[in-house]
Amino acid sequence: MDFNLTDEQRMLWDTLCRMVDNEYDINARHAHAESKCGFSRDMWSRLADMGVLAIPFAEENGGFGGGGVERMLVMEAFGRGLLLEPYLASIILGGGLVERAGDQAQRRRYLKPLLEGELLLAVAHQEPQSRYSATDVVTSAERCTDGFRLRGHKAVVFNGESAGRIIVSARIDGADGGGEGISLFIVDASSPGVHVRGYRSIDGGRTAEIELDNVAVDSSALLGEPGTGLVHLQAVHAHGASALCGEAVGIMEYMIDATLTYLKQRKQFGTPLASFQVLQHRVVDMRIQLEQARSMAILAATVDQAPEGERQVRVAAAKAFIGQAGRFVAEQAIQLHGGVGMTWEYALSHYAKRLVMIDHQLGDAEHHLEAVASP
Repeated sequence: MDFNLTDEQRMLWDTLCRMVDNEYDINARHAHAESKCGFSRDMWSRLADMGVLAIPFAEENGGFGGGGVERMLVMEAFGRGLLLEPYLASIILGGGLVERAGDQAQRRRYLKPLLEGELLLAVAHQEPQSRYSATDVVTSAERCTDGFRLRGHKAVVFNGESAGRIIVSARIDGADGGGEGISLFIVDASSPGVHVRGYRSIDGGRTAEIELDNVAVDSSALLGEPGTGLVHLQAVHAHGASALCGEAVGIMEYMIDATLTYLKQRKQFGTPLASFQVLQHRVVDMRIQLEQARSMAILAATVDQAPEGERQVRVAAAKAFIGQAGRFVAEQAIQLHGGVGMTWEYALSHYAKRLVMIDHQLGDAEHHLEAVASP
């Protein structure tokens, strides 16, 4: 297998890295986080104008036909600057579900404004009791004369507060805890009975709790065939997990570079800390973890080319390893910086918090280790 990037992929990587390095420092991130929507609308529009939002979608749907490698490169560049923009929630997860499960009319209706940056999507699947179980869905969809009535509570909906449309998983039939009967619905966030309570997560991003109180939707809101939601969710979550692996690699690389720069500048007894061999060994250990994590992120990026039975294993193995590697790199970087590494003003602590959140998004290391170990 050829692991070299194509000219187009290298150009994408270089362009995004330059933009992030020049325009998205930690002070800009703080300002965006304090805004009403929790990210920069101007940056989102720029990403749309650059075509970045269209990268993961097929050409017939207005995209550029990008795959796992392109998703990894975009998220790795975003990780270097800790971008708050909802690329994962709106494009990879939300847009991915519409493209995969939607009919032609739904794709025409939602993908064009999504790719142009005018529409934001969020995926409401996780529930308070479900932890990481994809099948633990108690939100119900009751059939009625003109469509469905949705009732339930969705938890930790990333960027749910700013989304114009929310893709909700609900059970039409089947036993609680089973995969049968789970369906997907596109719900207008302003519909009567939709109650959204937004809050900030530990990494500075925005999440929400969403209550569905007898929300009426018509039959056109059903995304895909009834009862097929789990299959689509699992496929799109695999793409999301592989994208998170790429973001984590970008964050770890930044933290190692920042740590090495600090050790070269900080002096003890008149000597730069970088001259102490024991500290050099610790930086080398961090670099080894980074390169192993990069290899696992590449493995996860090949999920679309993997044999059917191997796809989930590849993603689970990568997510589990990168969750552990990210924790190691974050802890080492903070220790080598000393007290300054924990301060709000210094960027390092925010990168460490984002690594913690990445580990918990779409399943933590322990959850994915169990998936790999299961026969």
